Amino acid sequence: MKVSNPRNLTMLCDFYELTMGNGYLASGYGDRICYFDVFYRQCPDGGGFAIAAGLEQVVEYIQNLRFSEDDIAYLRGRNLFSEGFLEYLRNFKFTGDIWAVPEGTPIFPKEPIMTIRAPSIQAQLIETYILLCINHQSLIATKANRVVRAAQGRTVLEFGSRRAQGADAAILGARAAYIGGVNGTACTISDQLFGVPAGGTMAHAWVQMFDTEYEAFETYCKLYPNNATLLVDTYNTLQSGIPNAIKAFNNVLKPLGITKCGIRLDSGDMTYLSQKARKMLDDAGWTECKISVSNSLDEHIIQDILRQGAKIDMFGVGERLITARSEPVFGGVYKLTAVEDSQGNIIPKIKISENVGKITNPHYKKLYRFFGKDTGKAIADYLCVYDETVDDTKDLEIFDPDATWKTKTVYNFEARELLVPIFQKGELVYELPTLEQIRFHCAQQVDTLWDEVKRFDYPHNYYVDLSQKLWDIKYGLLKKGSRKA
Repeated sequence: MKVSNPRNLTMLCDFYELTMGNGYLASGYGDRICYFDVFYRQCPDGGGFAIAAGLEQVVEYIQNLRFSEDDIAYLRGRNLFSEGFLEYLRNFKFTGDIWAVPEGTPIFPKEPIMTIRAPSIQAQLIETYILLCINHQSLIATKANRVVRAAQGRTVLEFGSRRAQGADAAILGARAAYIGGVNGTACTISDQLFGVPAGGTMAHAWVQMFDTEYEAFETYCKLYPNNATLLVDTYNTLQSGIPNAIKAFNNVLKPLGITKCGIRLDSGDMTYLSQKARKMLDDAGWTECKISVSNSLDEHIIQDILRQGAKIDMFGVGERLITARSEPVFGGVYKLTAVEDSQGNIIPKIKISENVGKITNPHYKKLYRFFGKDTGKAIADYLCVYDETVDDTKDLEIFDPDATWKTKTVYNFEARELLVPIFQKGELVYELPTLEQIRFHCAQQVDTLWDEVKRFDYPHNYYVDLSQKLWDIKYGLLKKGSRKA
């Protein structure tokens, strides 16, 4: 389900985008066609890859770009902008082109997630919101995918709304987490808006509300016999919580012929308690009763307790997922890579820095991913100039652009372009997939990565190579760069 009345967020931009736009218009550069790339420099949590997310919200934003009369009045009141620029904004409409990697696709540092071709004012104005969308949702989708992989096929639910940094972070964070692979969310509105399955059982307050723990459990089982998951750690998990849960299951569910139920642990040593709980439930004949846990979990804690033999069927992951607490900044950037002259020739541009990691890859580019025909696994990504094509019927030597001595020959491979058209001349040309399709695509594409790339610690360095033509252009610009300083 899409939002019926999406907000106009045109003014959610950095103020310098407006001052630069005014300056471009005054300098005669307002209509100059330019190219910007969105990319990130480093994988969160030291991982081997990230997950692209947030494109659908970018599309909605672009389609709703408009400056209201209140916006114009506010800007006029700043006494910085010409009347010509304000009139330009009054009639503003995005008329450019956008290409993007589909949501759910694994992405790697320094390759374009999105490319924007548009008149300079338009391209500059949309920077902040595009980065906001892509950075936030890609961060949460990436974290969620790590958590899901740590759970090794067990159910994972996103439980973090109350710890998220604001409503949008909770709502869109749940969407991104679902893309990354979680099975559902506690956030009801994310189900209403996007179809992320919402669910939940009880809080400690429910148990405390009744005179006895058993009465609380019995009442809940009577109300929700087909969804009876009982929180057993309000008082004493092993001495009262689990025994009272078993008693309620025996007295309420067993006469109804219901064998599926659950308990939840929200504190204590999850390994020890889940092992004890499993034995107590099995001894009582409740072998189908599922054990779920919550309480400040992340991929590392989940991995550790499973290695220790924890008997857990479902994980509820909250604050450390919805805030990506271990590394809460994705670090995506928006950089100029080319401009067009008056004859339509594309002129590559580069940003040079003493920090080598901040040097950009210039030009209007294509992005290919190579897959082994025999394995179906991703071999490398390949960046080339827009007018180049890859002949995947021949062997190809590639090299790591950060280590020029490292070369690798790829053979028996299939080359697929990753950037697809989203907008052309301001019109949407991309059919937005459903959230379920995005989630399936994510799982399918992550499965094409070798396990070595998916390691949490010291993952294999996946190749993102530059074509020889792009390499030559880049280093030609580097040599010339000091002359412009």
